[in-house]
Amino acid sequence: MYPRTGTSQTGIASWYGHPYHGRKTASGEVYDMEKRTAAHREWAFGSMVRVLNLSNGKSVEVRINDRGPFVRGRIIDLSRAAARDVGLLTSGISKVRITVTREASRTGDAKR
Repeated sequence: MYPRTGTSQTGIASWYGHPYHGRKTASGEVYDMEKRTAAHREWAFGSMVRVLNLSNGKSVEVRINDRGPFVRGRIIDLSRAAARDVGLLTSGISKVRITVTREASRTGDAKR
């Protein structure tokens, strides 16, 4: 799904690191938990998304490069670096609002 700039969702975010660090993501790139990336169930790879932690007001911009989260009720899985930026490393989860800031390319570099 190719969401338009400004499309948003509110829900629970989580983060993932080991044992996924160094493995291929669903987009085919190697997961680096120290890059600002994320997993979303539907949004196109390459979509840029602003993640706002609603409990503390911190935000980060991430690029969707993987599929997930696969836990019911969660809308996005952040890399460890992104989770650190928004202050959810310790808690593991937080309520967030995610908003598309740049649409994915439709020219082949962004797989569905």
